[in-house]
Amino acid sequence: MTRGRADVNPKKRLITWIIVLVFCCGCFYAYTRSRGSSALEYGSKSLRKFGSSYWRGDEDTTDTSTKHEEDADDGFIPKSFPVCDDRHSEIIPCLDRNLIYQTRLKLDLSVMEHYERHCPLPEKRYNCLIPPPPGYKVPIKWPKSRDQIWKANIPHTHLATEKSDQNWMVVKGDKVVFPGGGTHFHYGADKYLASMANMLNFPKNSMNNEGNVRTVFDAGCGVASFGGYLLAYDILTMSLAPNDVHENQIQFALERGIPAYLGVLGTKRLPYPSRSFELAHCSRCRIDWLQRNGILLLELDRILRPGGYFAYSSPEAYAQDEEDLRIFRAMSAFVERMCWKIAVKRDQTVIWVKPLTNDCYMQREPGTQPPMCRSDDDPDLVWGVPMEACITPYSNQVHRSKGSALAPWPARLTTPPPRLADLGYSDDMFIKDTELWQRRVEHYWTVFGQNLESDTFRNVMDMKANLGSFAAALTNKEVWVMNVVPEDGPNTLKIVYDRGLLGSVHNWCESYSTYPRTYDLIHAWTVFSDIERRGCSIVDLLLEMDRILRPKGYIIYNDKRSIAEVIKKYLGALHWESVAISDSQLVEQDEDDVVFIIQKKMWLTSESLKDSE
Repeated sequence: MTRGRADVNPKKRLITWIIVLVFCCGCFYAYTRSRGSSALEYGSKSLRKFGSSYWRGDEDTTDTSTKHEEDADDGFIPKSFPVCDDRHSEIIPCLDRNLIYQTRLKLDLSVMEHYERHCPLPEKRYNCLIPPPPGYKVPIKWPKSRDQIWKANIPHTHLATEKSDQNWMVVKGDKVVFPGGGTHFHYGADKYLASMANMLNFPKNSMNNEGNVRTVFDAGCGVASFGGYLLAYDILTMSLAPNDVHENQIQFALERGIPAYLGVLGTKRLPYPSRSFELAHCSRCRIDWLQRNGILLLELDRILRPGGYFAYSSPEAYAQDEEDLRIFRAMSAFVERMCWKIAVKRDQTVIWVKPLTNDCYMQREPGTQPPMCRSDDDPDLVWGVPMEACITPYSNQVHRSKGSALAPWPARLTTPPPRLADLGYSDDMFIKDTELWQRRVEHYWTVFGQNLESDTFRNVMDMKANLGSFAAALTNKEVWVMNVVPEDGPNTLKIVYDRGLLGSVHNWCESYSTYPRTYDLIHAWTVFSDIERRGCSIVDLLLEMDRILRPKGYIIYNDKRSIAEVIKKYLGALHWESVAISDSQLVEQDEDDVVFIIQKKMWLTSESLKDSE
């Protein structure tokens, strides 16, 4: 037998082995493709026929056949979009860790580059609808939502276990309950805030300081209970955290109806203009504030207003071991060179205050570190701009006024702010814009008719906020507005903040930094015309709006009639329906413009239906 095997033709044996090897490699490739599919790889190839460049991939989705109908003018119009894989029900395309892995981006983890925005290339974007998780329900309405949400809507309970001693959240039956605790305020944010107001000698122990504290920045916010409880003081908080090991913390915040944004203090400037916040807060946020020549403290300095506070609750502020004492001494020496002073230090918290004028900066010794920023540095230019390890001086107007010269809230909302002059806008233009949007919003609500209840909306996004007058017209309603200012337009976001509102800069040719299903109402004023002018895909934008809109949420489209006609053709494929359409001449716009109200239907995958039965 041994001699018989040796007699087999060696050439035939080699061919057999090659065939076996090729077969094994093919099986291995198929296995890794099916197991390793990432956010890059879901979507139907057939959708490329109608020009969508957003959310494409190489693999079929759960609905692999996309149906189209022929249109003589526009080519293929989809009767349906495919549904993304259920595993991607929480996808954030520009903050997708699978994307980083797949593209093998060389990022510096020590400076948090992996938590910054990295958007997929056009050929690797989705073209499918993001499914809700199994058992998804219409979110609990505000104000009840501050304290409880449906567990099925965010089926992640690891934080309840991990932070059980800090009262972040507790699972109770089919709900997740938020007792109001935090890393340094286990017994409730309300008591913590009252203590902080007392430390600062604010009248009546109220954090709003008679309307002089209106906008707050919370770094490493957890589930945003700090910002949630500040709402009772008429204070809006930009709660910021990355998509890190405490995964879904920002999703919990938004589901609760609390303003929040996915971001990180890394290498790029935060998407907020200079002098935006009266108070910055860090409650054991685990940020190394001294790294890279104090660049993160200097970024806080950039976004704080004159006389603004930085409240720091952390072991470094009170612990007596050698390492904590060393860090606190180094941090104190650094902020002293930045001209910050300790306002108060008590128990576990130290609060520094920023100067009102440039006097201290001008008195520093030559060569003192950190340096002052260059005179040609624009502190309000933020989209994709690297942070600078330098101190941003005040303008001459701020120096002379010894502060921002902003009216206290609520007068701040309608009082023309001094920075209007930076844009060449007059006080009269500001007042007329405010009045115009008051009339437009009244018209919107008339068009909605019987569709609205007092609690229909909580989380609202204005995709092109301009001066923030749309949001200003909503202040009598129980909503908060994310005012988005396009990065290629006038830099009006500083006016939005000077009115006591919140917002961010963004490029609508890319995905927004938020979870799916986080907004009840999206206002799109002339956004589609801008997208068309820039050469980006309208279909891309429709899919992105669908991603961030909650089921049963609404869109107010205010733009060209011709684009509205195109959008109508996609309503069925997106599971949207037309609510009303109105001539925009009633709201003082071009005669070619229309107001188009759209609602997103509630739809579930077969898996979700099975779970909810």
